[in-house]
Amino acid sequence: MDQASGDKKEHKNGTPLSVDEIEIEILPTIYAIIRSVEKDPVDKQRESQDCSLKVLELQKKLDSVRTQIRQLPIDLNKEEQLQRLETLRQQLVLKQNLLKKYKNIQF
Repeated sequence: MDQASGDKKEHKNGTPLSVDEIEIEILPTIYAIIRSVEKDPVDKQRESQDCSLKVLELQKKLDSVRTQIRQLPIDLNKEEQLQRLETLRQQLVLKQNLLKKYKNIQF
């Protein structure tokens, strides 16, 4: 599995990953951890070790995802991001005002 995720970090032509190509499979591991904690184990020592191994596996997966996320390109520079943020804020205010207007209209 490590080799497969290592191959996906970058395309063969050297271009970085896109968001859709990041491999995030942590929910099954989290589910397994919760299930092992919820069980009433007969052999508590072994169950505790199994749970610890699952937590370590989750930590490795999270580290792998962090590494992949760091390789994602930044699409916009800081000025463009700030401009986009301001535009979104203006749209939010307009939509809030529109909602208030329609709430005050009596039919």
